[in-house]
Amino acid sequence: MDHLNRRDFVKKAGLGAAGTGILAGCGGTETPGTNGNGVASGPRVSWRMATSFPTSVDILHGAAVLVADRVAALTDGRFTIRVFPAGEIVPALQVMDAVESGTVHAGHTSDYYYIGKHPALAFGTSVPFGFNARQQTAWLHHGGGLELIRGIYADFGMTSIPCANTGGQFGGWFRTPVETLADLRGTRMRIPGLAGEIMARLGVMVQVLGAADVYPALERGVIDAVEWVGPYDDEKLGFHEIAKNYYVPGWWEPGPSTSLQIGLEAWNDLPPSYQAALESACNDATVMSLARYDVENPPALERLVNEHGVTLRRFSDEILEAAWTESEAYLEEQAAANEDFRRIYTSWRQFRDQSFPYFASNELVYADFAFPRI
Repeated sequence: MDHLNRRDFVKKAGLGAAGTGILAGCGGTETPGTNGNGVASGPRVSWRMATSFPTSVDILHGAAVLVADRVAALTDGRFTIRVFPAGEIVPALQVMDAVESGTVHAGHTSDYYYIGKHPALAFGTSVPFGFNARQQTAWLHHGGGLELIRGIYADFGMTSIPCANTGGQFGGWFRTPVETLADLRGTRMRIPGLAGEIMARLGVMVQVLGAADVYPALERGVIDAVEWVGPYDDEKLGFHEIAKNYYVPGWWEPGPSTSLQIGLEAWNDLPPSYQAALESACNDATVMSLARYDVENPPALERLVNEHGVTLRRFSDEILEAAWTESEAYLEEQAAANEDFRRIYTSWRQFRDQSFPYFASNELVYADFAFPRI
């Protein structure tokens, strides 16, 4: 299917409009209907899902498990998904390749790991100085963002569904304090996505590593700094044992979402009821993962500071201002150079221009007054 035809198909058919005439490719031949108990029935379908997250990162990996469990429950056990943690089928950063090649039917990962394939995929996860979790979900599902991102995925024979959100991430761990741009320059840091591009502009030596590879690199001195998610995950991964300076805010990921990447052929082979079950399960994973992080992160941060001797530090205005300037310039440059990027960036920018003042007019005022009082 060529570039234009595939996009036209995605737009016209949508994610819920695939027919049921090719169900044999799903591994079953029964006609969808209902069983004697009134439970929806259909073909037996077995998928394999690779993830970018080890089992130790239990909320993100657990989101994939939740999807598999929920889909099985919603389809009376007829649609099953076997989840493979990072490294069992492919390394953490090769999940999209596995989906694209058909090695697996689906992959749970972060879109911005694959900006080398297309820079606009970053919008599916998070963009520097972009949306918080609520804004990201709103833009994707109701602001037109997801349809645009699916247009990019269609060029790779894939589609996607937002699936989990971590909430606002932290700014990462540094062996030594970084108070100025001069301190930041030359730092070797694990940081993916467009954030890595911006940090490189600020003089950082950027590396992209999967979760399992980060601690050994930090321990051996291969890197001087690392960002992952936030207190709960970071404590489990042990970064505080080596680097004691923990920075806020994570200006590059104020509300990042992960995605379920799906091969278009596998998706189109599903009956509409199974597609709906999968979308519903991913929506559940988004809500529940964010809720888990909001429960687990506060006590984890208390432990890091009070029990593990971590110093919580704020990035200086000098660093934040420089990061903002470089981020805005980078986005404009990419939009000028790439039509697909420009199309998504325009939608994203329009949403941000409306959403940020709205949040500042009420919720920021409340937070500024109430949050520091405890």
